[in-house]
Amino acid sequence: MKTVKEVSEITGVSIRTLRYYDEIGLLKPTQLTEAGYRLYDNKSLEKLQQVMFFRELEIPLTDIKKIMGNSNYDKEQALLTQKSLLENKRNRLNGIIELINDVMKGVNTMSFEAFTQADVQKMLDHTLEIMSKETLAEQVEKYGSIEKYREYLATGFNNEKAVTDIIKYYGGKEKAVEAVLQSKPNKEELEQQQNENVEIYRQLMQAKNTGNAALEKEAIAKHAELYKKMFNLDNARAMLLDLAKEYTEYEKFAEATDNQFGKGCAEYTSQAIRRYYGEL
Repeated sequence: MKTVKEVSEITGVSIRTLRYYDEIGLLKPTQLTEAGYRLYDNKSLEKLQQVMFFRELEIPLTDIKKIMGNSNYDKEQALLTQKSLLENKRNRLNGIIELINDVMKGVNTMSFEAFTQADVQKMLDHTLEIMSKETLAEQVEKYGSIEKYREYLATGFNNEKAVTDIIKYYGGKEKAVEAVLQSKPNKEELEQQQNENVEIYRQLMQAKNTGNAALEKEAIAKHAELYKKMFNLDNARAMLLDLAKEYTEYEKFAEATDNQFGKGCAEYTSQAIRRYYGEL
C-alpha cells in the first residue's frame, strides 16, 4: 500500500488532484486508515495510470469516469486505443516542431507572392541549360522550336494552384526560385535517387505485409529525406502530405504505384505518410 503522498511522488499527480479524484468517484483509495489517510494498492495505481493516459488525450473527467465505469470496459483495448491516439498526437506535434524549427531558421514564412516574369525567365533559362542535349532535342522536335517549348514550360506558371503549391513547399517564392536555380541533376544522381525511391516503396510494402510500425516510420523518414534532397527542400512535410492526398484522389496514379510495387501500396503509403505527420 502507498500513501497519497507516495502516489503523488511516483506519478507526478498532485495530492490535491488525487483528493479530487476521490471526491468525484473517479479514483477511490483502496482503503482509509483509522486516522483517515488514503492508501492505494497496485490495482489503484494501474487505474490512475489509465486516467493519466485519458487526460493526455484531453478527455474530460466526467467522460473518463463513464468510460472506465462501463461494464464492458476493456483495459487492454483501451490501452491500444490510447497508444494509437497518443502516437498520432506525438506525430502531429513533431510536424509542428519541424515547422517551428524552419521558421526559426528563416524558412517557411508562408509568403504567397506570385512569381514575377523575371523569376519565370530565370527558372526557364536554368531548366533549359541543365537539360541533356538528347532530351532538349526531343522536346524541340515535339514542339517545333525551342521558343515553342519554352512557351509550353511557361504555361505551368499560369496554373495558380501549381504555383501556390510550389511556394507552399518552399515557404516563399524567393526560396523556390533559389531551389530551382541550385538544381543541377546528373544522370548518375537521378538513377541513384530513383533506386532510393524504389527501395523506400519496397520497405513500405514490407512494413504493410508484416505490420511493422517501426519499419513504416523509418521508410517515411527516408522518403522525406529523399524529397528534401531531390527538390532542395528544407521540409518535405507539405509535399509528402500532398502526395498522400493524390494517392486517394487520382485513381490512375494510385494504380500505377500498385502495379509497380504491389496491390494496396498507394493506399498504404498515403496512410503511412499521414500517420507519420499526425494527420490520421
